[in-house]
Amino acid sequence: MTDTLWALSLGLVALAALLVLRRRTPAAFWWLVGYPLVALRVLTTYRATMDACGLTVPASAVRRATARMVGREAAPVPPRRSFPVPTGSGLVMRLRMATGQAPEDFMASADRLRHAWSAHAVHIRPTKPGRLELRLIGWDVLADVRRPRQQSAGLLSLPLALRDDGRWHVRDFRAVPHELILGATQSGKSVYLRNLLCGLARQPVVLVGIDCKWGVELAPFAPRLSALADTPDRANELLDALLEEMEARFRLIGLSSAAGPDAVLTSDVWGLPDKVRPVPVVVVVDEVAELFLAASRDDEKRRDAMVTKLIRIAQLGRAAGIYLEVCGQRFGSELGKGATMLRAQLTGRVCHRVNDESSANMALADISPEAALAATSVPAERPGVAILGDSSGGWSRARSPHLTLDEAAAVCRATAALVPELPRLDSFRPVVAVEAAGVAIPAAPVPTARPVAE
Repeated sequence: MTDTLWALSLGLVALAALLVLRRRTPAAFWWLVGYPLVALRVLTTYRATMDACGLTVPASAVRRATARMVGREAAPVPPRRSFPVPTGSGLVMRLRMATGQAPEDFMASADRLRHAWSAHAVHIRPTKPGRLELRLIGWDVLADVRRPRQQSAGLLSLPLALRDDGRWHVRDFRAVPHELILGATQSGKSVYLRNLLCGLARQPVVLVGIDCKWGVELAPFAPRLSALADTPDRANELLDALLEEMEARFRLIGLSSAAGPDAVLTSDVWGLPDKVRPVPVVVVVDEVAELFLAASRDDEKRRDAMVTKLIRIAQLGRAAGIYLEVCGQRFGSELGKGATMLRAQLTGRVCHRVNDESSANMALADISPEAALAATSVPAERPGVAILGDSSGGWSRARSPHLTLDEAAAVCRATAALVPELPRLDSFRPVVAVEAAGVAIPAAPVPTARPVAE
């Protein structure tokens, strides 16, 4: 009797330990318990599950003839599969489709496969003609997102958000030069932007901020900014300076291509030699609606002029190494007649929870109507969740790791010495940044309180 009680007690303790492990470190629970059980379930029920989901094909003539010889009926044939390989959040199998099957058949059955194998989610994507990747997710990876160990994937390439398929969304400026970020108050838009700025602050990049809410959003990052405009008039002048810088860079590209018969021809700054290549510039426009508010005819003229300048930077900036990040709570036709044209140049899309359906459609409807519908269903109790889209029509759900304003500001203060030299922007350098560089200037009054929007 005593041995039975001891065994029962040890079993209860082990069960409690597993429950605690599952709640606090789901990845460790997955490797110890989840993966062996799910992999065994997949292997033992694969043929029956594929048949029930309509993902099998009739057996070949040779198999049917062989089955008739032994008095049996040839069973339908499922797609060939690889062994389930574990990942940090689930498992992956490679599938080879049979003749007559299409990737859409498997994508339509993803939810049925999820229930059949008791998984949190099943994602299917084609890898090459006739082959698919089936990625099974063991638990809700977006419930608790931690910052990745590798903070940078290279120059102008940053892992910013964890997708629901367990892979990181990497913001690569050279592949997707311009991006639109939308989100209501407390939706997590500012947290996404903090992760972006902190990642770029550690790299040799010129950071330019335009924040017409008197700089309250971008002022904490001032030590690392090369320029900051906090009013529409100041932003208009800053855009002129950026256009002059872009013009000078194109002249440099033209001169290098005409240097002689042995010169290496290039159409952008990345083809220039390292010693003459200009430093990349990332322009962050926060609360774009505030930038384009117009109360008079003069304001409308200035708004149309600024939209035109942003469109020029968006169209030509990639070749000159100048990239745009446009953020706001909404983005619509009320921003002016060039808003739709500007949106077309912002091929990267990040849509957090928004207050109206029109903003979701403006961000994602031209990519995928399903993505716009998913953006309207982002729960308010889970800030940071966003729908990511790109010009290829693909979209995914992701969540950025939480980063407080104090932590982000500390990173910018620690990297203040990395601010590159760009003479055309010296007059727009924030006062805090100049002080960090050791230049004596008159003291400026410091506000006692500053509103912070998450």
